Amino acid sequence: MKTKEREAKKSLTVAELEQELRQTKEKLANLSWKHSLSPLDNPMELRNLRRYIARINTWISSKKVGNHGS
Repeated sequence: MKTKEREAKKSLTVAELEQELRQTKEKLANLSWKHSLSPLDNPMELRNLRRYIARINTWISSKKVGNHGS
């Protein structure tokens, strides 16, 4: 993910980030299922999605803590 894309995603609201999280988890589940049937062309995609999910979770928690503290 490019820096500009990352900054744009980071500036989303908590609800939008949670929607993005649901979509990404669905995509990861689908890819994992496909990978269990036959090898993926790019298995690094699984790793990248897991890292992106962690990044989204971090953004969500930091926004919740930031809003809660104010």
